[in-house]
Order: sequence, then structure tokens, then C-alpha cells
Amino acid sequence: MDVDAGHGAALGGALPTQPGELPLTRRLRSLLAWPTAETDPVSHLVRTHRGIHAGADPSVLRRAYTIAENMHRGQFRKSGEPYITHPLAVAQICADLGMDTTTLVAALLHDTVEDTRYTLQALHEDFGREVAHLVDGVTKFDKAFYGKAAEAETIRKMIIAAGRDVRVLIIKLADRLHNMRTLGVRSAASRERIARKTEEVLIPLCDRLGIQTLKRELDDVVLLHLHPEEHARIARHVHDRPGWDAYLEDVVAQVRVALRRNRVDADVSPRPRHLYSIWKDTVAGGHSSPYDLPRIAIVVDGPATDCYAALGSVHGLWRPVPGRFKDYIASPKNNLYRSLHTSVCGPKDRTVEVLIRTEEMHRSAEYGIAADYRFPRAGGGAAAARDEQLAWLHRVLDWEQDAADPAQFLESLRCDLSESQIQVFADGRQVVLPAGATPVDLAYELGTDRGDHCLAARINGRLAPLSSELEEGDVVEIFTENDADNGFEAETAPRGPRREWLGFVKSPQAQMQINRWFAEHTEPGISISDKVRLGRATIGLALRQHNRGLASDLPLLRLSEELGYPDLETLLVAVFDRVIEPDEVVRQLIDLVDHRQ
Repeated sequence: MDVDAGHGAALGGALPTQPGELPLTRRLRSLLAWPTAETDPVSHLVRTHRGIHAGADPSVLRRAYTIAENMHRGQFRKSGEPYITHPLAVAQICADLGMDTTTLVAALLHDTVEDTRYTLQALHEDFGREVAHLVDGVTKFDKAFYGKAAEAETIRKMIIAAGRDVRVLIIKLADRLHNMRTLGVRSAASRERIARKTEEVLIPLCDRLGIQTLKRELDDVVLLHLHPEEHARIARHVHDRPGWDAYLEDVVAQVRVALRRNRVDADVSPRPRHLYSIWKDTVAGGHSSPYDLPRIAIVVDGPATDCYAALGSVHGLWRPVPGRFKDYIASPKNNLYRSLHTSVCGPKDRTVEVLIRTEEMHRSAEYGIAADYRFPRAGGGAAAARDEQLAWLHRVLDWEQDAADPAQFLESLRCDLSESQIQVFADGRQVVLPAGATPVDLAYELGTDRGDHCLAARINGRLAPLSSELEEGDVVEIFTENDADNGFEAETAPRGPRREWLGFVKSPQAQMQINRWFAEHTEPGISISDKVRLGRATIGLALRQHNRGLASDLPLLRLSEELGYPDLETLLVAVFDRVIEPDEVVRQLIDLVDHRQ
């Protein structure tokens, strides 16, 4: 095997000979040179991998590297380095995460099918079905054939492949991380374009997988390339802040004493923010200087109940800051992140942030879905936890089939991965929705049929327009045309969604299902008589909340006159169109009836 210039000998290959060198001398030099990283570039990867998975077989990694090095020979990166340095670095990132041997093999070979003569069939024959699936999942579509749709189709293909094996996404994230680390050699336009796409899709994907150890670095390098001056300002702040380490040491020492006093076994350590996190809070709060609160982490050695005992110890030591407590143990985030967050008035009246979690929660917070590979668990618990963590991916796969346009799919994926989300309660369960979502979004999340036939909603016990923006913690009831006791006559209700819903729904599920309906059906016309009947039914539903009803239309007729409407039908149409809210009509109607009595 030949040697690339500047790269050293390939694995198993002969070392370059010197003119007139004797065979014995050459063999001795080879033996002395063998252990170095230059002549055995896989050694660090193998040590890392076996340090976490002691029983792993390194021979398959060496074989994968040999093939990758041979196939990529003669190819160079824009930095001038041999191309093989890239897949080796991607495999190293996966090894640092604690991924299994199959993932590392696929990482070493992830660009061979796309960029060399090595075929997917040959890969399958050499390394098996799993490795072939992972490599195929991260192989990009050819821009020459797919044109502008290539990027969206590639992401769509990757998501579908990840539905079968989530390790596809982990390799892709490692691939992008190494590319971002070496982005400095690209043009300014390329740096901005790649950083922007990383920010829009891959960082949210990383967050959904819960792999914060990757997300932190991706965040920081995106900040470097999109806002270099801000990155430099925050970096100077972190480097120069006076007395920071001494202050945190004092905080940690006092917390340890308080925990021991309350017999809570825990590890306490500083938990400094990364650059992007500081910048984000600085911008969000409108601060002129970097907003960077001291922060510590408490990792308890015991069950989740010990987290609350630790919280009591901290709150007994320093006064908690009102409104700064979050219980992500009782209500985990959408990526199943679990921890207690609180802020206290610490020493010298400085606000200190405190994170409290168990060891298992800490592992999950750092490694997310990769934790199952780094810390294998016996039994079916790991598989069940993984399925729960990937519920969002299965939801994406459900609506992916309805997105005929790849650009629409990519835009919907960006929306679904948005960091800004809320949790509401419906049908006795917690539902995660994009920020700004409406009852229609919720209805489609509960089921396509519920969404298509959504007619009305109650938010926290009050009837509300379907266009109302839901807020964190809202309790919502959805009424459909098919509900037997909703106060609506089924034969009078128009079938299917309304086109105007597309103007306010936020979730990809709702958008795609509404578009699907109109692609399959003629838009149902809503006549004035329909609006009159539905307006009357809406008022009837609102009256039931007050345990009231109408024996005739006479009170409504009187109210329409008092409100200045020319007739009762015009009032009922106004109620349906939400020109006037049903709750307001009912309030005045009750006042009118009770007063006349």
C-alpha cells in the first residue's frame, strides 16, 4: 500500500525505504516506528473505543480503516490534508461519545460510497447489512441529478433511514461537527451558508437526540462563523472574569457542607456555560454586557427523591429567586431531559444557578440517545427509553409521507425541530406543540380525524376561537363534528377543515393534513345558513358552561336588537366568524334574561 505524502504509512503498508538501506535495518526501523500515531493512525481510535467497550474487537476497525484509506487515496480536503483524516476524525467523535463498533466502522466508511468507486453492495458484502444501512443513510444525493432538491431529498432520506436506526443521525452529527471544526479554510460565503444550515436543522436534531456534549460545540462554532465579533466578545469575558473560580469554589464548598448536614450523598461541581449559551441569554435579556450567572451542578448518588432533598438543602442555605424554579423531573423536556433547575441569592448576594439531577439523568443529559450505547443497560428498559425519546422521529415519519414536495418537507422539519415549544394538557395527557400553536394544531396532534372535524375548543374551561394561541400549561378540550354531546347537529356542520386554518396553524402535522384534505376533496362551501346554524350551536355550547339553555330564540332576538344587529341571523353569523365572542354574547344574554325576570 502506497503512502500519501505528509500522511505517513497506511495501516499494514510498507514504510518508505532509504537508498542503500539493509533489510535488517529496514525491519528494525519498521518495528520502532510501528507504535506511533503517524504509522498507526487507528491506535488512538482503538484505545478510546476499548476504554469504554473493553470487549470490542479492534481488528474490524483496522480493516475498515484500511479500505477507507485505500479508497480515498489521492483525495484531499480543502485544507490540503489527505481526505482520510476526515472519516477518521468522524469515527473518533463517535468513539468519544461511546458508540458501538458498528457505528465506528460506518463512520470510517461513511464517504466511500458517495466519493469513491466502493459500492454499497461491496460494503454490504464486506461489513454486513447494518453498516451498509448506516452508510447509505448518510450518503448524499447527487446534485447533478436532483438539482436544487438534492439537499432536501438527502435530509428526507436520512430521516427515513434514522427511523430504522438512529445511529444514522449520530454519524451525520459527528460528520458535520468535524466539518464545522475545519470550516475556516472555506470562503466567507460558504462558511455562512454551512453554519446557517447547521443552525437550522442539525443543531435542533442534536438537541432532540439530547446529545448536549455535541450540541455545545456545534453551538459555539456556529456562533464563531455567524457572529464572529460576538464570539470574540464572549470569549474575552470568559477568559477575563476576575475572581470567578474562587467564588465558585466557595459556593461548591458551602453546598457540600449543607448536603452532608442533610445526609444527601452527591457530587457538586462548577457548571460553566458555553459561549453560545451566554450570548443567547445576553441577547434575549437585552443586556449590554455578557449575561453569565455562576452555575453549579449537583449529581446525587441515589434515587430521584434525593434530588428534592438536595433542593431543600440548597433553599435552606440561600434564598431562592422567585419564578426561577423548573421541575424537569416531573415534566421532562421533549428530548426527555430531566433535572431540577433553581436560582438562589448566593454569597455576596450574587444570583447562582443550580442544576440537580441523578447520575442516570446526568448521563442522559450529556449523551442523550448515545447514552444507551455508552452505558448499556440490561433488559428491555433501554429499548423502551429509546422509543420514548424517539417519539418525535416517528411523528415526523408519519407526516413525511404526506409531503410530496421535498422543500415543504424540509421547511416542516425545521418547524418541528424548533427549540421554542410549549406543553399543554388534553385528553388527560401532556402534548408538546410548537410555540404559537392553536387548538387546531392540538386537534391534529391528537389524531387526523380529530383535526379534520375540529369545531370548537375550550381553553382552561372557557370557549375560545380556534385561532387562539395556546400557552404553556393550558388545559384544552377539543370538540368535533362527530362528538355526540357537543351541542352541534352533525348534519348541519360542514365537513372537513377550513382553508383559513392554514393562516394560523403552526405544526407541520396540521399544515400537511389540511393541505392533504384539500388535495383530495373539493373545498366545502360554508353557506350563510350553515353559519347561522353553527353560530346558534356555538352559543348553546357556551350556555351549557353556565348550566343554562334557551327555550326559544326570543332572548337572542332581543339581544341582537340591543347590540345593533339588523336581525338574529346576522348576530349568529358574527358569532361563527368570531366578530363577537360567544362568551361575550352569553354573558350579555344571561344579564338580559335575568334582568327581565
